[in-house]
Formats: sequence, structure tokens, C-alpha cells
Amino acid sequence: MTDPRAYPLGGRRAWSVYAAAVSIYILAVFHRSSLGVAGLVAADRFDITAAQLSVFTMVQLFVYAAMQIPVGALLDRFGAKRLLAAGVTTMTLAQFGFAFARSFEAGILARVAVGVGDAMVFIPLLRIVALWFPPIRIPIVTQLTGLLGQVGALAAAAPLVAALQFWGWTPSYAAAASVGIVLGVVLVLVVRDSPYPDHELDRIKVRAIARAVRSAWNTPGTRLGLWSHFSAQFGATVFALLWGYPFLVAGQGLAPGTAGLLLMLMTVTTVVTGPLVGGFVTRYPFSRSTLILGIVGAIATVWAVVLLWPGRSPLWLLVLLVVVTAVGGPGSMVGFDLARTFNPPTRVGSATGIVNVGGFVASLSTVTLIGIVLDVVAPGGPSTYTVDSFRAAMSVQYIVWAIGVAQILRYRRTVRRDLRENDPEAYAALRAGRATVPR
Repeated sequence: MTDPRAYPLGGRRAWSVYAAAVSIYILAVFHRSSLGVAGLVAADRFDITAAQLSVFTMVQLFVYAAMQIPVGALLDRFGAKRLLAAGVTTMTLAQFGFAFARSFEAGILARVAVGVGDAMVFIPLLRIVALWFPPIRIPIVTQLTGLLGQVGALAAAAPLVAALQFWGWTPSYAAAASVGIVLGVVLVLVVRDSPYPDHELDRIKVRAIARAVRSAWNTPGTRLGLWSHFSAQFGATVFALLWGYPFLVAGQGLAPGTAGLLLMLMTVTTVVTGPLVGGFVTRYPFSRSTLILGIVGAIATVWAVVLLWPGRSPLWLLVLLVVVTAVGGPGSMVGFDLARTFNPPTRVGSATGIVNVGGFVASLSTVTLIGIVLDVVAPGGPSTYTVDSFRAAMSVQYIVWAIGVAQILRYRRTVRRDLRENDPEAYAALRAGRATVPR
């Protein structure tokens, strides 16, 4: 039988398409994370409180989360390349706006637009991975995607701290925004939606999109993926995007350079552990939720030690904290593998969008709660933050973890029971280490 593909799965053409697309994701992670080390500078620039500072990240994450399901549906309708193009264009314009913003309102508008553009990158990138690589390599390439995204987080750590110190706010953010112009050109020239030459996207009508979203939502495996992402991702996201740097500098008394290095260590940890998580998922698909529960338990335990430590924590404990917290990033990617496993290809975009909502709803909630608590216990602003202020504020994470873990346990039981009763072959395959789409 003649192979209908114009290019082989996982070949050189596949990797060139992937490289062009993942470079946009790296830039998106940078834009998303860039406020993490600039929080204290932003508070001075815009003359705002902790709650107002958290609004910058809150609105960005809210827009990102709110757009995930629509983006998943639009992906099924328009394809990955068009959404990536829209995403990089929107992020570039937004970051230029943030570079020149002087008022709190202008800054909020820019962060909203960053969230809009960011929302149109990751899910299309996962679609490219699913179409251009053989199924057995998809979990590993998915983890590689998360790993490479950390290059953006690295650039948003110590290098951005240095840029802000030497160049100032506007030149630093404007230079970062200009990268999007170059990557947009590369996208147009290199990326294509599928290796199939006659691949035509179905012109899905609005009712069909709604049905796909509804079917994906009603699949227990999708909900298990959502709550897995919810529970594992937010700790690292909240720490890297906004509150980790102030916690380390104002709360724990570290020098800015040391705090920046710890944020970079988070990224290095993600790079190292990503392939390990991907390998575990490939070999033990039945135990994916158990892996998530273990990661969440480890993060919560280390945070408990830090928060209960009398006074400021020693450096070795803070190093352990950032390392363990960082593992939640690769761990959260397991949620997407669950969505892919339990949904047919025709609605993977919708299912992935639903899963991606989870972590960012958790992050949005936690960022907001931390800002509110800080304003209550330290109403004088960043200059009055202490270790006790952050001890109270960071404790709100346990509320979010408790909700997520309860839901993981609930839907894990549902998924396993339904599989065992309705599709024993798929259940046996998962137990044997083979991930198949249930009938």
C-alpha cells in the first residue's frame, strides 16, 4: 500500500517543523514568566500594592485558562499553523505595549493580550507533535516540549534580572518583543499542519465543535487529566511567574542574584526530570495518576518543612524546595497524555484544551489568594514583607492541593472502573504497559 504521507513520521522534515513551532513556545514561556523576576520592579514602576501586582498575573492566567477550550475547538477547525501565527503576533504586540506602559491600566491591558497570544501556542504545538511523530514517541516528544519551554523560563530568570539592571524596563521588554517578529517569519516559511499532502481540515460547524467539547468533557479520562494538571502544575507556575522571587528576596533574605540562580535551578530541574517523567509514562501508563499523586505529595511535604521552619530557611532547604517544586512542571504534562489516551484523534484538541484549563485555573486562584493574604498581613507593601508574611500567604497552596488530590482520586476510580467493565481489552493493555484508545 502506498504511504499517503508526503514526509515520514519523525523524520528530518518533522523535526524542522517541530523546531520552528517549539521556538514560539519557548518565546511564549519567556513572555509568560517575564514578570516573575520583575515583580518588585513593576510594583515600583506602576506604584501598586501586592494585590494589584497579582492582578497582572491573574488576568494573564485568567485569559489563558478561559481561552483553552475555544482554542482547542478552533484548532480542530483552522489548524495549528494559523493559530500559532495568531499567537506569536498577539504576544509580540502585547509585549511591545508592556514595554512602554506607564499606567496600571495600560499594563493590565498588555498582560491580557499576552495571555491571549500565549493561549494559542501550546495546544497547537501538541497537535503538531501528534501528527508529525509516531505514537510511541509522542510521550517523549511531549516531555521534550515542556523541557525546551524551560529555555524561555531560563531567559526570564537571571538574564532578565541583568537586563533590567543594565538597560532598564523599556529596552529589555522591547528587545524581547522583537524576537517574535523573527520567529513569525520562520513559522510562515517552515511550519505546515500535517505530513499528509492532501490533508484537508474538516470544516467543523459550531454545533459539531460544541459536540466535540461536550464529548471530551464527558470522558472521565479527560477530567482525570484536568485534575492531574490542576494539582501538579500550579506550584511551579506560581513560584516562577510571580511570587517565588519576592518570597526568596523579601521573605527569605536572599540576594537578587541568588534568587535568580534558584529560579534557573528550577528550570534545570525541569530539563533533567522531564525525560524521566516521559519515560515513566511510556512504560507505566496505568500508573500515571499514581505518579502525579507522588509528585504533589513531595511538593506539599517540602513546603510544609519550609513554612514550619523557625525563622528564615537555610539555603540547602530552599534549594530542595525549588528542585522538588520544579518537578510539578513535567508532572503536569501527564494530564495531556491522559487526554490523548482516552479520546479519539478527532477531539484531542478539545480534550487538550480542557486539561490545560486545570493548571492555570489553579495558578490563577493561588496567585490571587497569595496577593490578598500579603496585603492583609503586610499592608505597607513590598518593603514590609517578612518571612512570617510569606508563611501565611504561601499556606493557601494547601487548599488548592486538597481540592486537586480529592478529584484525582475520584476520577481515577471512575476511569479504572469504566475501563474494566466496558473495555476489558484496553484495561488489560494499560496494565501491560500499552496505552491504547478505549473503544
